[in-house]
Parts: sequence; C-alpha cells; structure tokens
Amino acid sequence: EFNYYIFILYFQVLEAEYFSPWKGEQQMYKLDIGWPKTPEHFTGQTFCVAVDSLHGLVYVGQRGDNVPKVLVFSEEGYFLHAWNDTVEMPHGIFVWNTATGSSVWITDVGTGKYGHTVKQYSPLGKLLQVLGTPGNAGSSLIPLQFDQPAEIFVEETGEIYVVDGDGGMNNRLLKLSDDYKEIWLTGTNGSGIGQFKIPHSVTVDAFGRVWVADRGNKRIQVFDKVTGEWLGSWSGCFSEDGPYSVRFTADYKYLIVAQLNINRLAILSAPPVGSIGDCVMVHSVQLADETKPHLVDVDMRTGAVYVAEIGAQQVQKYVPL
Repeated sequence: EFNYYIFILYFQVLEAEYFSPWKGEQQMYKLDIGWPKTPEHFTGQTFCVAVDSLHGLVYVGQRGDNVPKVLVFSEEGYFLHAWNDTVEMPHGIFVWNTATGSSVWITDVGTGKYGHTVKQYSPLGKLLQVLGTPGNAGSSLIPLQFDQPAEIFVEETGEIYVVDGDGGMNNRLLKLSDDYKEIWLTGTNGSGIGQFKIPHSVTVDAFGRVWVADRGNKRIQVFDKVTGEWLGSWSGCFSEDGPYSVRFTADYKYLIVAQLNINRLAILSAPPVGSIGDCVMVHSVQLADETKPHLVDVDMRTGAVYVAEIGAQQVQKYVPL
C-alpha cells in the first residue's frame, strides 16, 4: 500500500513537471501530418510560403529546373494549381489582401532576365507589377533597383517594406509608398545599430513596429514604421544560429523565428508597446535533422504555422494546440 502511494505521488510530480507553465516545455504546436494531401507536388526546393487567410489558400515558392515555381494549395492540403511564368528564383512570397481583391508578391533573386525584382501577381499567376530593373542588380532608388531582394511585407494601405540583400551589394530596409516611391530607407553593410548583414525577412506588428531578421548579425532589429527610427534589437536568443524568418502569431503575443542551421522554430515572447528589451524564448519546435527551415508564414485566422523547408524539400503545417 505504501509503495502504491509513493507511485501516485511520483506520477503527480512527473505530471506537474510536464505541464508546468514555468518549464516553457508545454507543447504549443503539433504537426499536421495530413498536410498536404499530395506531397509529391513538391518537386523543387521549397524556399517560401505565404498564407491567404481570407480565402483559405497557401502559396509555395520553389526552385529548380523545369519545376513549377509557384504551387497553390487549399488550407486543407488539396493541390489546386501551379504557375511558372516570369518567376526565376523565388526567395520570399507574400499575400496582400484588400477590400477589392488579393494579390501575391514574390521577391526574385535570379540572375537572368527576370531577376533582382519584386513582382506582384494575380492569384492565378498573371503578372501585374514589376519593381526593380529586371536582370540588373543595383542600389539606385530612381529608377528603383534591387540586388537579391530577400522578402517583402505589404500593409493593407499598400505601403511596402522590402529587405534587400540576400547576399548582394545591398543590406537595407526600404519602405515604399503605395505608388512605389521611397518613404524611408535604412541600413548599410555592417554590424552597428541599424546596419545589416543579410537582412532576410521582414514583418510589421500591430503596434507600428517593423521587425527584421538580420541573419548574418544573428539578431532581430526593430524600427518605427512611420519614421524608420531604430527602436532596439534582440540577439540573446541567436547565439547558436541567426534568425531566418520573422512572423507574428495571430494574436501578436509571440514571434515565430526559423533557424535553418539548427533545424528549429523558436517561439519568442513579443513585447506589447514600449521597450523592446531582449528576447525571451518561451518554446521551440525541434525539426528533424537536415530539414533546414527557411521562411515561415502564419494563418492569421486559424493560427496555423507553415514552414518552407529547403532541406526536406517540403512545406509543413503546424497547428496550435
């Protein structure tokens, strides 16, 4: 009888440890093993993913010879269609929804006649707008030029944030108006405040702040979206590997960051208004070896996280628990 009570007590301690919120180890996400229904449609290297929360669509950008560059799935995981025209080497992808419709923005880091551009497409792949000078890398603002633009974030107003410099001559964060003129520009190559080494991903929170994954410097830098003023940086969570992506959860309480070289998703506590402080990791999702998570996106309606993995050559879906 005595042993039985010890066993029960031991089990309760185990249970308390496992579910304790102070451990930071309670699971926040679980893999949706049924997404997509037909993974054989991934035939290239899956570099980026974007969710259209409004219409329940998931866009995947992939690279490779003779592969469709953009795949479109339903949020349930059914393959819908693919398109390929005028996309050379997709790096980042973003869905922009407005009251009048949706469009898909893609950053193209190719070196051929379509490269060094940021392009807007209809949901079916019709080219609507090209920013940059196709086929020509550069740093000019008039005319606008890019060199391996890594990612784009478009606000509902049509204002655009571009991180320009996936290893090219530019290391900058550019804000453009809805008619594609420069509003502000920050960043040169370096490790000082407001400088970048491979600015790789960009997102905007609900409090007027722009978050940039400064990959080569192993930090995230934060800027005021109106003025471009530097607000702070986070480096404490990235000693093992720099941040590759930045995306907020649907409630803006957490920031989800992919770390490619250690095959990890870090879930960081997002500060509301006020001081940026340093980062606090509340949870992490360890992916399989050689998965290489590159960029992520979050469904702002369901909270699901989609991870584009260039090692595993697939996109995986994680659902919140």
